[in-house]
Amino acid sequence: MKKSIAVLGLGKYGISLAEALYALGEDVLVVDRNEKLIRDMSSRVTSAVCANLDNEDEVMALGLQNMDIVITCMGGNLSASILCVAIAKEKGVGAVIAKTSSARMKKILERVGADKVICPEEEGGVRSARILASQYIRDYFEIDDNLCMIELRPKQEWIGKDLIELNLRKMYNMNVAAIREKGGKWRFVDPTHKLGEKNLLLVILEKGSINKWR
Repeated sequence: MKKSIAVLGLGKYGISLAEALYALGEDVLVVDRNEKLIRDMSSRVTSAVCANLDNEDEVMALGLQNMDIVITCMGGNLSASILCVAIAKEKGVGAVIAKTSSARMKKILERVGADKVICPEEEGGVRSARILASQYIRDYFEIDDNLCMIELRPKQEWIGKDLIELNLRKMYNMNVAAIREKGGKWRFVDPTHKLGEKNLLLVILEKGSINKWR
């Protein structure tokens, strides 16, 4: 199912994130006060709006209550980040993600109500997009231009079945490398182990196969 995602602020990270989310098939709204950036991005996302994210009235007018996820990407503008996170939470947005540029800023945004704070030095826009666009992906790592490794939760229809029954390699071109319980350690997979709600899988697959199952 498509998600409606707002990316607020179009620095390098915001642009990368918005384009990657849109490429994954999500409905993406981008917002920035730079008119040229908005014109450039208008054909690369679902919709693009020019607005001052430091202005409460302009942020309120964005309709953030219609979004599944709001991501603030103004790492160098604490006041705008606080304002946007606060309004998004007030509007009842299910997931509010905030980019930070410092440990101090991270603590402040968490106190304001951000559900997750992203450090761009630790995860790039494409990696963040893969995680945010799926309800199953917990973490995403690129191996090379073709292969990736993903930590994921089993889909609901996988619960109670073992890997022999599921035949994930044939169905999704997916190889399960390891398994663990939440909070436990990774271990090799017993193909007869029936998957449970608390299991996490570590799988390797081609990037082009991700959209077949997510």
